[in-house]
Amino acid sequence: MSHLSRQLHHSWQHVRYGGRLPDFLVIGTQKGGTTSLHQLLSMHQQVYLPAVKEVHYFTKHADESVQWYARFFADARADQWCGDITPYYLFHPYAAPRIQALLPHVPMVVLLRDPVERALSQYFMEQRRGDEPLALRDALAAEPERLRHSTTAIATPGVIDTHHMVHSYVSRSRYDEQLQHYFRFFPRTQILVLKSEQFFQDPASAWHHILTFLGIPVTPLPMTLPHANAGNNESMHVSADIRALLHTSLAPTYTWLKNEYGIEWQTIPH
Repeated sequence: MSHLSRQLHHSWQHVRYGGRLPDFLVIGTQKGGTTSLHQLLSMHQQVYLPAVKEVHYFTKHADESVQWYARFFADARADQWCGDITPYYLFHPYAAPRIQALLPHVPMVVLLRDPVERALSQYFMEQRRGDEPLALRDALAAEPERLRHSTTAIATPGVIDTHHMVHSYVSRSRYDEQLQHYFRFFPRTQILVLKSEQFFQDPASAWHHILTFLGIPVTPLPMTLPHANAGNNESMHVSADIRALLHTSLAPTYTWLKNEYGIEWQTIPH
């Protein structure tokens, strides 16, 4: 979008909604590096991010008005790109159509971590927070029943289902299902999919790629990439049989990402 086109678009937003709306979204995945990317983008002079990292307008606060959403970007300068970084958007089944209805042309970024490692990282995060009382094996076994009514419950805007947000370890790692759902509403060219591990291994290249995709002026990496929101390496002690179980459950995801994006992980159950 040219500078003039952006100005006209922002003026139209002000007239219709009383303020700016996001120029880009980072939609996932949880435990995939979005907090680190948020820290980098917040240091770019031509990027404006809300004071809260996760606005959740298209999920937890979908019952709020567009004017409510626009207030999060009220302090952005005219020359800045506004962003909303909420990793729950990728997993929430109703976020995609809600985004399409309001921001049909918004570019989106997805960071994908090894599916098994992501699932384990989520479990141990929720355990540290005190939101997961079950042992790992029991929590994985309980997940289908915990989430059985979630999709129906969260169809109502503003309804929050704790199990869907907190206890969705394997389900959130099914990236193939989530991306194919988004492709029902958006062309693939509108969603940049990056491997989280490459983001951390070669952050300068990933930074350049992300800024170019979003149309934001490219600047040098503003700092050494932080490993924000990292855990305590608890997953190192997970038994081989649980890892094998997770790999079997998530095999379609690994296969789909290899075929569609050439993304592979070398994680082997141990």
